[in-house]
Amino acid sequence: MDQITNWDASDLAPVQSNTNGIEQGMMAGRKVLIIVENLPVPFDRRVWQEARTLRDAGALVSVICPEGKAHTKRYEFLEGIHIYRHSLPVEAEGALGFLLEYSAALMHEMRLALLIHVRHGFDVIHACDPPDLIFLVALPFKLFGKRFVFDHHDIGPEMYESKFGKRGLFWRALKLIEWLTFKTADVVISTNDSYRKIAIARGGRRPEDVFVVRSGPDLARVKARAPNPSWRFGRRFLVGYVGVMGAQEGIDLLLEAAAHMIHKLGRRDVQFCLIGGGPALQDFKALAEKMDLGEYVTFTGRAPDDTLFEILSTADVCVDPDPVNAMTDKSTMNKVLEYMTLGKPIVQFELTEGRFSAGDASVYAKPNDPIDFAEKLLALLDDPRACARMGAIGRTSIEERFAWSYEAPKLLQAYSRALDERERAYSDMLTKKIAP
Repeated sequence: MDQITNWDASDLAPVQSNTNGIEQGMMAGRKVLIIVENLPVPFDRRVWQEARTLRDAGALVSVICPEGKAHTKRYEFLEGIHIYRHSLPVEAEGALGFLLEYSAALMHEMRLALLIHVRHGFDVIHACDPPDLIFLVALPFKLFGKRFVFDHHDIGPEMYESKFGKRGLFWRALKLIEWLTFKTADVVISTNDSYRKIAIARGGRRPEDVFVVRSGPDLARVKARAPNPSWRFGRRFLVGYVGVMGAQEGIDLLLEAAAHMIHKLGRRDVQFCLIGGGPALQDFKALAEKMDLGEYVTFTGRAPDDTLFEILSTADVCVDPDPVNAMTDKSTMNKVLEYMTLGKPIVQFELTEGRFSAGDASVYAKPNDPIDFAEKLLALLDDPRACARMGAIGRTSIEERFAWSYEAPKLLQAYSRALDERERAYSDMLTKKIAP
């Protein structure tokens, strides 16, 4: 059993609100358990923003998540939120690896959910995928009246198809698990309209039970820093990227675009800086060396916010090389919204949700065409007026449409729906019992 040190009732004292636009007390007396498997908290920015929003509205919030770099304490009371972390096997590769990881995670999540139920209690289990298996943790608690909110971050079947290039038995299993999660949930939170359509069409959910809550940037966190010319390594231009270094993230396409610019077109005045860690980081470093790009591409690995935003603030253009496929076309990329927050023009491939987010703050290359990507990128670098105009458009869109302050009330609306439904059902049960 995890040890809690220096915990007492005073930990439940109100915490200074960090979220604008939240009506204090909307969740007073409520208790929420958030479960997330793929990233630790507070590193998972969306989950941390949701937790802080619920806290600011008066809820007692607990979180179960895995350990991660710089987040290794098994228990932490941070900004008024109880965080319980568990270990996981090495990152999954292949069906057997996924089975091992998910089985271990479910065991820890159930153990910690029981522990939290005893120590703090909860009215709602808020599950964040991937994977779509956390409904198995929620099911026993639903028998005792707890509500289940499914926060749909990733589309599992499409992710599998994009990563492995096939469907088959495992793909069908993912569709079944996703459907069971949708059916178990009392309310579904979708990260965009494409995911909402999936919840309604594929998950059979009523439209009134599905709420779009986008991963809007927190303007108190995502702030420009003073540019640091040293990241340019003496070159005229800097291209910035932030994201997971995974095999399906399109980094190979970005390196092909860089090679075309530098070796074919002779544009040796451009430096690329790629920020982020992940399972394929070493592979991409090796690929860059093989393509004779070593001196033109900087891989920072995972970086703290100050370094991350310093690099992006220095960049002339930021890029999202996610390839066009069934998953990316329907998914909102957080990096794009952060680029817009910093007032940076963007180059990306033509993606439905990418265009919805960025609009005229981005130019769009032909799907999965690194040559066209390189040409679009060079044209933008050579047009400072267009860069300034597009950067201003992106920043205005964030300030007027996409910042977290616009999304936080939608999160609370979803919770109001989930909790009101429970109370209505309880009231109906009492009415039936006392009816003559």
